[in-house]
This record gives sequence, structure tokens and C-alpha cells, in this order.
Amino acid sequence: MKAIHRILLVLLLIAGLVAVSCQQKPEGTRGTEEKRLNAVASLFPLYDFARNIARDRAEITLLLPPGVEPHSFEPKPGDIVRLSKTDMLIYTNEYMEPWIDDILKGVANKDLLVIDSSKGISLIEETEEKGRSDEHERGDPHVWLDFSNAIIMVDNILEGFVKKDPVNTEFYRNNAAAYKAQLKALDEKFEKTLSGCKKKIFINGGHFTFGYLARRYHLKYFSAYGFSPNAEPSPRELAALSAQLKRHGLKHIFYEELITPRVARTIAGETGASLLMLHGAHNISREEFERGTTFLDLMEKNLENLKVGLQCR
Repeated sequence: MKAIHRILLVLLLIAGLVAVSCQQKPEGTRGTEEKRLNAVASLFPLYDFARNIARDRAEITLLLPPGVEPHSFEPKPGDIVRLSKTDMLIYTNEYMEPWIDDILKGVANKDLLVIDSSKGISLIEETEEKGRSDEHERGDPHVWLDFSNAIIMVDNILEGFVKKDPVNTEFYRNNAAAYKAQLKALDEKFEKTLSGCKKKIFINGGHFTFGYLARRYHLKYFSAYGFSPNAEPSPRELAALSAQLKRHGLKHIFYEELITPRVARTIAGETGASLLMLHGAHNISREEFERGTTFLDLMEKNLENLKVGLQCR
């Protein structure tokens, strides 16, 4: 009899487990275990924004390999194959990714949702950058360095996730709201910190990357050359930047990530200035990627270096 009781008990347990497994999943999670969204982001800021919105509900990958300078990036056939199998492509704008139209022509994926993350953002025009013109033509593409723009970009990316996965709308919106609060707090921290600096001007020995940051915090900004990191500044331009450093009593010149700071070193050698990194966040190194470095991490470090370069109290 004891053996029969044990058998009946086992059968009851099995029946209970089957009943639980057949129950309907909660509305906000249905289908997430079976298939997560796949999204490809062209640049690091978009990758990090998307990760904060989707978290574990989507697989986010970076189109630009870690350590690669984005202005020289050219998509390969394998990238087109990858986009043919993904749900979403998130890019910055036509000036930052001038290859976007060409790559999309080769993508055989009618369901691919393409998100222009800078939709609704007014670009700095070339006339605001001393009339310089290059492969970016008229628009300054580095929009994410104004954190009010970054908030708009988060909303544009959020819209894409909601469109592709409406069941999890509330989840995405809550995550986006929390991340936008962090961006807003960072913006306020930059404003408060940089408003108390002795200097209101900074010079970058690289290309014109930080126009949005300078405009946001009421700073003057000069770069060695225009929007293209491949440009060569003339001796006259280098002399003018050296004169600016001396005239304004600046002790530091900034350089960018993933670009050899040859020009910044030249100016530093002529003026006695020290070099400081100012991260444009286009992309990060492989080591930073593996460490889990975030956009917010990069911007906090930028603020520390700006405090030094602008001689803040």
C-alpha cells in the first residue's frame, strides 16, 4: 500500500507541474523567452542608449567594431548579411553615417525597422563652424554631446522598440524614463560645474567634435580642423591655435579618442600646454567595451578633464 501511495503522490506532483507550465504568461512578458528582439546600433552612444531601454528584452549589437574610428568605417558584405537578419537598425544621421542609404539598398529584409535617432534635432550648420566644409557637407553629426539631444535620441529609439514589441511598451518606457533622468542629472551637473570655471574657452587639437557641448554650456570652442578627422590643418591654422592658447592663458589642449594626437602634441610642444583627453564617444576601445564602459562613464570623465582644462574652482 505504501508503494501505491508513493506512485499516486508522484502522479499528482507531475499533474501539478503540467498545469503550472500551461498557465498563461503575464501580459508584460509573453513571448520574451521564446524570441528577443535583435537591434544593431551604428555607433556606441546609440548602442548604450538602446541597451538601457531594452535591457534583457533585446539583443543589442554594435555595427562599428570596438576600437575602430567611425569616420573611416566602411560597411562590409557581412554587415549587410547581419542587417538582413535583424529587427532594427539604429543610426545617428545622414552626416555621421553617409553610407546608410547604400547599405540599406543591399539589405533583403522588408521587416527591418530603420531608426534615425536624431529625428527632431536641429543640427549645427557649417556656417557656425567658420564655413568649413568636408565630407559631412553641412551638418555637424555629433548631436549626442548635447545631453538634451541625447534625451531626444532615447525617445526616438524607444519609439522603435515600442513599434516592434508593443506588448512590452510599459517596460521600455519605464527604462527610458529612468535613463533620461540620469541624462538630465548629468546635464545639470555639467551646467553647475562649468558655470564656475575661470576659463570659458577650450581648444581641441582634433576635428570639430564638441560644438554641441560648447554651445550647451556657453563655452567658446576651437578645433584644429573641420568635421573630418582626416583633414590636415595648415601651418597658419596651427599658429592661430597656438596664439589662442597663449592669449587666453590656457594650460591644456584636448585630444580625442581613437585618433593619434599628432596635431595636439605639436601645439603642446610649441606652447608648453599639457594634453587632456576629451572623449567624443563615437566609439570605445576593445578594452573599454570588455570592461562594460558606458556613455555616462565617458561623460563623467570628460567633465573631470574639462574642470582641469577650464581651470574650474
